[in-house]
Amino acid sequence: MKLRTAIAASALLAASAASAQIADIVNQIPGLIQPALSGSLNYKGFVETGFAGGFGDYRANVFSVSTSQGFRYSNWFFMGAGIGLDVMIAGGAPSYDAPAGYNDWDDPHFSHKNTRTAFFLPVFTDFRFNIGGNGGTKPSFFIDIKAGATFMINNSYFHVGKGYITNRESFYLKPSLGVRIPVNKQRSSQAFNIGLTYQLVTANWWHVGDRNISLNAIGGSVAYEW
Repeated sequence: MKLRTAIAASALLAASAASAQIADIVNQIPGLIQPALSGSLNYKGFVETGFAGGFGDYRANVFSVSTSQGFRYSNWFFMGAGIGLDVMIAGGAPSYDAPAGYNDWDDPHFSHKNTRTAFFLPVFTDFRFNIGGNGGTKPSFFIDIKAGATFMINNSYFHVGKGYITNRESFYLKPSLGVRIPVNKQRSSQAFNIGLTYQLVTANWWHVGDRNISLNAIGGSVAYEW
């Protein structure tokens, strides 16, 4: 009986703590929505460039440039949308191994032009969180998450690894972690951002059959915000 009572009490305490956390989050939502409704949001823009080296079986190095435009909802939270351009260069030696007995010359994929360099157009939603920094007047840490889709804009297949990326649209994810350095104490909205980035692209890949693969890359970025 005592054991059941203790278990019931623990469950009630856990439920109470969870309810308190949910209530705290809900109470903060009006503070984020109110600026949007009142028209008092602070516009903010970013321009970013970077390089990431590919790793894994399907390696592609990435040179990127992008811009994000949106609003600062508070000193620590930005949300916006962005667009960019990624130049992907396949790493390693080109290769293709067909199964024994497979007549690859009859496959329509081989009549299509292919390239080792591809151009992608990422379109994404951008979420950025600042940690510390006294409201933007001092150096701080940031976490940035870009998520959306990326579109291959050249007509050729992208020859990477032992096959080809053939589809035009792919899933795109690019989280970053770094340091924000203000450049003007009188205008705390202006700053440089230096970060470590990871980029994931999941694409339709052909190698005697269609399937999905992931292109992974890690590198650095430099951004200017205003």
